[in-house]
Amino acid sequence: MNRSARGDGATVVTSQKVRPGLDDDYQSWQEKTNRIVRRFDGFEGTELYPPGAGAENEWTVVFRFSRLEQLTAWLDSGARRELLDEERPLLEEEPTQEVLAGGSRAKESGVTAVISHDVPPERAEDFQRWQEKVLKAQQSFPGFMGSEMFRPVAGVQDNWVVAFRFDTREHLDRWLDSGTREKLLDEGRGLFTSYDVRKVGSPFSGWFRFEEGTEKGIPPNWKQAMTVLLALYPTVMVLNLTVGFELNNLGVTAWFGLFIGNVCSVALLTWVLMPLVTRVFDRWLAPRGQPGIRFHMLGALVVVACYALLLLIFGLTTAD
Repeated sequence: MNRSARGDGATVVTSQKVRPGLDDDYQSWQEKTNRIVRRFDGFEGTELYPPGAGAENEWTVVFRFSRLEQLTAWLDSGARRELLDEERPLLEEEPTQEVLAGGSRAKESGVTAVISHDVPPERAEDFQRWQEKVLKAQQSFPGFMGSEMFRPVAGVQDNWVVAFRFDTREHLDRWLDSGTREKLLDEGRGLFTSYDVRKVGSPFSGWFRFEEGTEKGIPPNWKQAMTVLLALYPTVMVLNLTVGFELNNLGVTAWFGLFIGNVCSVALLTWVLMPLVTRVFDRWLAPRGQPGIRFHMLGALVVVACYALLLLIFGLTTAD
């Protein structure tokens, strides 16, 4: 899956090597950072991942914003610069970061690897074709759950970033250490000048679909059913009161009139009403982050209220 900078949502993944013995100080600094970043427009959430096996005391933090420009405002802010100055004595070296523009929530846990590639602009198309070969090879390995590729973001992120996910760290390491991947790296070395690999024991709270092939993350069936009904009921009612009434007056047989009504219903649902309904309820159908049950129930109550309003309207307008 290839995402451009115009996708919804933006994430920054930052890795920091903390000096031995200063983990508590670093976590206190991170808590202060979290309090400050919450004041910025568009902030959606943050997660902190402690070092994993063989990570050399490398901590990873993920910040998520609604839009790229809101994330950029945080990255360029004076408040963040002051925080970075406070953090510097705690670190062994300068932190690294990747900005991922786009991405949506996933529904399964796993282990994520984030790989940053420094690709010359003239080799971008060749790099994408090579990455497609990498994806095909990954799909044959046990535990592979999907991958996303993020383009550079002008003025913010120069590198191409690939995030892929396996169900366990053992399966991820099997891929990273495999001869298949080594051959692919040898083949692709002329396409990028350097690359950096980081492993995170989480899929970033499911903020990315990690789509595999053409499969898409979709809302649960009960939400789909509720929104389809919300669009279908007024469609059928209006068509019965207009097209159906006229067809009866013209003496069209019931079976053919029903066919015409269904054609009109499908057309209106597909190209008019369902896109409108899904746009209005987008945050409820595919929420960002991991909201609680109250969020889902409140959204369902709003849909039920819309049912009640439609029933009232049609009840009043069709009463004899």
